[in-house]
Amino acid sequence: MKIQKMIYKLRTDAKMSQEGFAELFGVSRQAVQKWENGSTVPDLEHIIKISRYFNLSLDALVLGNDARIAGEMGNKTIKPEYGNLHEWEVYTSDLLTEYQQSIEEGLDIKNYKDLFEAVAKLPKGTIREQFGDILFHIVLNAAQRSDYAYIEPSGLEEIQALQKKPSFAVSSGAPVTEEKIYGAWMGRICGCMLGKTVEGMRTDELIPFLKETRNYPMHRYIYRSDINEEICKKYSFPLELRAYADEIDGMPVDDDTNYVILAQKTIEQCGRDFTPYDMSRVWLESQSKDAYCTAERVAFCNFVKGYAPPESAMYKNPYREWIGAQIRGDYFGYINPGDPETAAEMAWRDASISHTKNGIYGEMFAAAMLAFAAVDDNLEHIIWGGLGQIPHTSRLYEGIVSVLEDFHGGVTEKECFDKIHQRFDEFSAHDWCHTISNAEIVAASLLYGGGDYGKTICMAVQTGFDTDCNGATAGSVLGMARGIQNIPAYWRNPIGDTLHTSIFGIGTVSIKDKVKMTMKHIKEKKE
Repeated sequence: MKIQKMIYKLRTDAKMSQEGFAELFGVSRQAVQKWENGSTVPDLEHIIKISRYFNLSLDALVLGNDARIAGEMGNKTIKPEYGNLHEWEVYTSDLLTEYQQSIEEGLDIKNYKDLFEAVAKLPKGTIREQFGDILFHIVLNAAQRSDYAYIEPSGLEEIQALQKKPSFAVSSGAPVTEEKIYGAWMGRICGCMLGKTVEGMRTDELIPFLKETRNYPMHRYIYRSDINEEICKKYSFPLELRAYADEIDGMPVDDDTNYVILAQKTIEQCGRDFTPYDMSRVWLESQSKDAYCTAERVAFCNFVKGYAPPESAMYKNPYREWIGAQIRGDYFGYINPGDPETAAEMAWRDASISHTKNGIYGEMFAAAMLAFAAVDDNLEHIIWGGLGQIPHTSRLYEGIVSVLEDFHGGVTEKECFDKIHQRFDEFSAHDWCHTISNAEIVAASLLYGGGDYGKTICMAVQTGFDTDCNGATAGSVLGMARGIQNIPAYWRNPIGDTLHTSIFGIGTVSIKDKVKMTMKHIKEKKE
């Protein structure tokens, strides 16, 4: 039964005239007449008023369920156990993140701030989710502020139209060697391991802990032998539950390394012309939802519900500019040496399934840097080469350029990282996990690390924020630029040749085997 018939039935069953019905709900008789003949429908405010007056659910009114039938059924409802769902799977769990993200995107929603805050305080449940639907609709349809200073599209062609290429050309030097590819893989893995032990530890505890264990400035792995019961009691961070370099059997499972394997699997399974939809299918078949975090978890759940890319990145995703995509782009750089355009385009295909705007740019930036690093070991060239594949009108571009300008302007290492901490609040989950804050740390670590592998990854980790991600990305770029010979055996020894994954049907792999498959994919590009 359509809504116009339902309104007519409710009015006539209640023996009301159109005039009486109109007076009851504060509209004209002509408005009621139009509702009943179907030429217009009530707005949301009046639908809610009608449903409340006649004690009907919104579904019963809009979809036409008869109130008597609903009564006979006992007004039963079916709803999920919200308490059993992780916060990443419940949109309203992070409404304040959604509000902050939307403001940073320049969306004109300031008038709704109080509503976001009020709904965020509601207990978990159906009512909060219904309000969440309304807030998502507001965000999705919000206009951009006229004074917003950035232009940040998510579509590939629009991104490419706003790219600003560096003044120098990509080097046409010798072909990429297996030593460089091996360096990239190991550089990523060792950097990830260094940061994995303290991922989530804020610097108000991280720096005192490093000092107490005689590892500040950071210069080595953190060991289980560094901690004891007394030290663990000093810190709120759960040190006793972490993985340590002196007790591992190869690289433990980590999403930062899983994604390199997933990208390689996609190329092997679908070819270099894989689509965003292909990538979404690989995700679904390769891991459980618990292997995915923040924006990736949202996207995974959206795939299950039938949302395809790019809508899968947009639907109820407060984390759409977080770091998740930036940690997934390495393999596209590995297999496109000297071709940052193709590396970035592949990265866009991957990123667009779960991210928008600067979230996408982060992956394109990382992939393009690696493509540059395969043929040019000048670290500034590498960073500018990465920037050349993202919109120069974006916040990410502005942030990385500010780091480059500080470096050239004589700003010290400490001053540079202090400025990053001033711009971003590490105690805010949004800032801690955002693409821009972490990309700035990666760029600064590459610049101030001066080509020294250990110094670079240690800098990326001791700065805080997303430590394993930043150690991995900085290590990957430098490992590619300088090769495996630039990574001292000290860093490689705890890893050996073993990489553990949580990917179905793959499990534990030989790193050298993954390097050989990478070389195969590079060769296929040339053919």
